[in-house]
Amino acid sequence: MRRARSLRLLVGVAVAGMVLAACGSTSSGSGTESSSSSPSQSSSSQSSSEQSSSDTGSSSSDTGATESSSSDAGPQMTGDKTAVKVGLAYDLGGRGDQSFNDSAARGLDKAVGEGLTKVNELTAVNGEPDSAKVDRLNQLIKDGANTIVAVGFAYAGPLGDVAAKNPNVHFGIVDNADLCDPARQGGPLKNVDCMTFAEEQGSFLVGVAAGLKSKSGKVAFIGGVDVPLLQKFQAGFDAGVKAVKPDAQISDKYISEPPDFSGFNDPASGEKMAKGMYDSGVDIVYAAAGGSGAGVFKAAKAAGADHWGIGVDSDQYNAKSLADVKDVILTSMVKNVDIAVYDFFASAVNGAALTGQHVYDLKVGGVAFATSGGFIDDIASQLNGWKDKIISGEVKVPTTIG
Repeated sequence: MRRARSLRLLVGVAVAGMVLAACGSTSSGSGTESSSSSPSQSSSSQSSSEQSSSDTGSSSSDTGATESSSSDAGPQMTGDKTAVKVGLAYDLGGRGDQSFNDSAARGLDKAVGEGLTKVNELTAVNGEPDSAKVDRLNQLIKDGANTIVAVGFAYAGPLGDVAAKNPNVHFGIVDNADLCDPARQGGPLKNVDCMTFAEEQGSFLVGVAAGLKSKSGKVAFIGGVDVPLLQKFQAGFDAGVKAVKPDAQISDKYISEPPDFSGFNDPASGEKMAKGMYDSGVDIVYAAAGGSGAGVFKAAKAAGADHWGIGVDSDQYNAKSLADVKDVILTSMVKNVDIAVYDFFASAVNGAALTGQHVYDLKVGGVAFATSGGFIDDIASQLNGWKDKIISGEVKVPTTIG
């Protein structure tokens, strides 16, 4: 990752504070990248929290490590830290999902550890109306937060309403660029930072790993909810598998369909779906399903030797709550939401809060593959070779399926 770290510093110095991506597009295949993001070590992104099933401020550690994936890189806070009061609105699962939300929590924890004041962190409930998300964001403002991150695309509509009515509050949203789109009616919101990721790039690499390590030639993808964002994961994974094993058989399934978003936090359904896949001859399943991934790993463990699961968002091998199944977690597609969250908070401290869309891709360390456990050490050079080809533009990873 030293090369990526150097690239990050060069890009950051040259174009810090600029919006480099065309709003409305979630692909970084064109070479656009965040001007503020920092690279990470692919094996050090770790879950750091305990389950929070309701609106809560719990911050219990969930890993044996204390270091964030972005702890040794990123912008320095040089401004008045006392002027910035931060809050987080989590997606389903909240802290303790060992995945997406936990990655965001690491960014929050790092900022708080460096002196920022956290006023609150609140969590979505399955099946709630948008009005509940509006209330949650307004509650953070009422509590005193002036810099708020909403974790997940489901907050796009509610955050748009709240941000428009609170122009003096800085907002960040993870996984949605609608509010930063120049074509948006009324124009992009000037107090919103849209944090998007090149999920397809990281998914391509773990797809390569699956293709190279599969003995049966049958692999699978399980998505939490069938939405365009998760289809990016599928598209990248399928392309990576086929790049190294053209004759591989790939099964792609989703746990739930919109407007049902329970698939992101339903381990029982994840386990049942994965069991059926393993029973049919699949030996590796990539679970891009948030908290439901725990069920996939459980099914892999039960399936016996040479059956694997691939984690997502965090380096799930290192999650304490997954310790009993970590020996079947082949690798994880690490999505460094913590980097984006920390960058956003740091920019506010430094007096120029980020706005517009920022794309965190392989080049800047926004996504990566984990090496914990040593299960892919034998193919690491091949994975890094594909990574270099993606960064250089020689390989263009698809962002849509079909």
